[in-house]
Amino acid sequence: MAYDDSLAQRIRSVLVFRKNIVEKKMFGGLGFLLQGNMLVGVWKNSLIVRLEPSEYETALAEPFVKTFDITGRPMRGWVLVESDGVLDEDSVDYWVQRAIAFVSQLPRREKSSEKGKTRN
Repeated sequence: MAYDDSLAQRIRSVLVFRKNIVEKKMFGGLGFLLQGNMLVGVWKNSLIVRLEPSEYETALAEPFVKTFDITGRPMRGWVLVESDGVLDEDSVDYWVQRAIAFVSQLPRREKSSEKGKTRN
């Protein structure tokens, strides 16, 4: 199954004015990187979100959120928000902003940011 392009477009709308964003096809979906660090992504019709590890358990308690595990190895600090959890722009914005709050504090990763489609 290809990734949900309409969800990808909604993410692009949230990130339109943010600098240092790169889109990169990965894990059978599409990833959005901020300064070379994975920020959010689209896998099938779900949103993948990178969060502060201390927020992980709290996020899992929210509706339509589950562990990000597509390989049999759950990734702590990453959640998958099912399509019902990102039906409107406000919910996409909510999750993307949570990811930005964490990822923007990480050191820049030059190697990853050089590959993919740079938007800004």
